[in-house]
Amino acid sequence: MSTAAPERGWLSRIAPGVGARGRRKRVPHDLWVTCPDTGEMIYRPDLETALWVTPAGHHMRIAPELRFRYTFDDGRFVSLPVADTADDPLHFTYAKPYRASLAAARKATGDKDAIRAAVGRIGGVETVAIVQNFAFAGGSLSTSGGETFVKAVEEAVSREAPVVAFTAAAGARMQESALALMQMARTTVAIQMLRDANLPYVVVLTDPTIGGVTASYAMLGDMHLAERGAVVGFTGRRVIDQTIRETLPDHFQTADFQVAHGMVDRVVTRQELPGVLGSILRTRMMGRNRLPAA
Repeated sequence: MSTAAPERGWLSRIAPGVGARGRRKRVPHDLWVTCPDTGEMIYRPDLETALWVTPAGHHMRIAPELRFRYTFDDGRFVSLPVADTADDPLHFTYAKPYRASLAAARKATGDKDAIRAAVGRIGGVETVAIVQNFAFAGGSLSTSGGETFVKAVEEAVSREAPVVAFTAAAGARMQESALALMQMARTTVAIQMLRDANLPYVVVLTDPTIGGVTASYAMLGDMHLAERGAVVGFTGRRVIDQTIRETLPDHFQTADFQVAHGMVDRVVTRQELPGVLGSILRTRMMGRNRLPAA
């Protein structure tokens, strides 16, 4: 039997050491991301550098942590507590127990619920930001989310600071029924607290903003901005189409459509959003909020 060493492949001859070690190296499964609009494969580090906006201009959904980092000056902020409420007040089960759904959402996102709040500076103005996470149960408004919103507004009033709300939801959380619907009224009362204190409330509509939030805090801002490409409306396009039995425009419920019909003041890109917000807040505060020393 021959004991001669097997002949090495051409790659091993011109690049010693590549061989088996190179074949065992695995490429991270999430290194490439597909653009929802064009199907283009995008190198993940490039997408992160572009704030998760694809070359085609599609604004991908992002988590609260990234939203805070992209919005606050120098990415610096302090998170406010998420309200501690009963997880399953109605002991709801549909397909699977609500507690199991909550546990899965928390594991997937790392967040306690769909709404988070933080305080930092935007354009030099101390501001409280409230962010909905669509990845957590469709961003649905729960008792915890409503309470977190109210507490964040109370924090803003105590600091004499404006509030910026980033909305992204498909409505109230059905597993909490009327208790979730009540949060629409509670958040509306909280916004009135800002009005009484003469503090600005600015809304940034992100994709998608649908359902009960558009019947409450999403449409009660002093000014409404929308990220490019965001879907904004009360009821889904298919439901409206089936109800009125008419063909809707292709761009129906898009951010540009809402600007054209007076529902939104301006469409902005994610890159320009901090500058636009800073300009609005500095103007609305009129020197009331002391800027940090130079």
